[in-house]
Amino acid sequence: MLGAFVRAFRTPDLRNKLLFTLFILTLFRLGSVIPAPGIDSAAIREQMDFITAQDQSGVYALVNLFSGGALLQLAVFALGVMPYITASIIINLLTVVIPRLEALKKEGQAGQSKITQYTRYLTLMLAVLQATSIVAMARTGALFQNSIPSTVYMPNQDILTMVTIVFVMTAGTAIIMWMGELITERGVGNGMSLLIFTQVIAMFPASIMGLYEERSVWIFTIICIAGLALITAVVFMEQAQRRIPVQYAKRMVGRRMYGGSSTYIPLKVNQAGIIPVIFASSLLYLPQLVVGLLGQDSTHPVAQFFQTYFLTGTHPIYMATFFVMIVGFAFFYVAITFNPTEVADNMKKYGGFIPGIRPGRPTAEYLDYVLTRLTTPGSLYLGVIALLPMVALGATGASMNFPFGGTSILIMVGVGLDTVKQIESHLQQRNYEGFLR
Repeated sequence: MLGAFVRAFRTPDLRNKLLFTLFILTLFRLGSVIPAPGIDSAAIREQMDFITAQDQSGVYALVNLFSGGALLQLAVFALGVMPYITASIIINLLTVVIPRLEALKKEGQAGQSKITQYTRYLTLMLAVLQATSIVAMARTGALFQNSIPSTVYMPNQDILTMVTIVFVMTAGTAIIMWMGELITERGVGNGMSLLIFTQVIAMFPASIMGLYEERSVWIFTIICIAGLALITAVVFMEQAQRRIPVQYAKRMVGRRMYGGSSTYIPLKVNQAGIIPVIFASSLLYLPQLVVGLLGQDSTHPVAQFFQTYFLTGTHPIYMATFFVMIVGFAFFYVAITFNPTEVADNMKKYGGFIPGIRPGRPTAEYLDYVLTRLTTPGSLYLGVIALLPMVALGATGASMNFPFGGTSILIMVGVGLDTVKQIESHLQQRNYEGFLR
């Protein structure tokens, strides 16, 4: 692998792409530590030791993960890639129910460019809403669960300063989108995925060091070994797929013979990726938001119910609800992104068939049968991986987020595998041995 990495840098065009990608990622991380105007980041860093894991698991915990800790520092890139992810999910869902978007999706590159433009507009609108919410929470002290007084890190709280911070954070989101597109066009890998990967990796060393300081050497070693085993299992599940064989009959077009080839339809076990975890996490933050609006000292029965079962994130009812929602969203997302009837019709149109299955409706029913059987273990796998940090926190009582498991491991493994495959494809085009050989 190291030899292949050296050969990648010896290839001029691939080396330029890798260096360009590293340069953009460096600028991205730099923007994650630059404080927004009117924010005293030094005061925040001095008080960070007083912020417990419960404080970091509030309404915007997922945003803080995808911002690489920039949210809790109120940096220029505090929103991270979360507005873009949310906008992309919303557009994908609307594509199923809005005929205009569905027609654009079928128009090829021109239609996809239009959908991308709509995603950008929606991202900016969501960025304004999220930045306004974050500034409002920071102004009232709710962002850090009142662990740090707002006057410490935000001395000037006039309206002009608040508007400026919202504008800067929204502009930071626009710059992040631009950086992601630059990496996709001129670098290696998917730009937005690599930005997410960079932010998650940025928080990983701090989690490891915190775990080392809290636990003994033997427990730390056991956890690291278990983490490596978990990563191996995640790699296995992410690579697992069911290949449906497809054959195309020979046909005459003019004087030429076409078809007669064999291929396959790859159906992954985890067809939905990390999207169900994001869906479930976003919905389960709503009870925490209700508690924040009503106040933790509120006597309202709804606030007390949410505070008892959904605020800490380690209650069995919370974890059971989280697991069930992930499984449900996995089936839902696969159902709207993979249409067996459409795939069967396209196969029949071009003379393709699955051996032993009649074209048309029987093929669609067979694909739906196989996809359901694959989605079941895939959704259960997602639920178990997502619950690991909560189980670890509840069992060990650690005062920090568990570094192995959950959203972070899924992102690191998934994006890492995809990027390595793309670099390997560049090397194979030049008859070089790839990473995975």
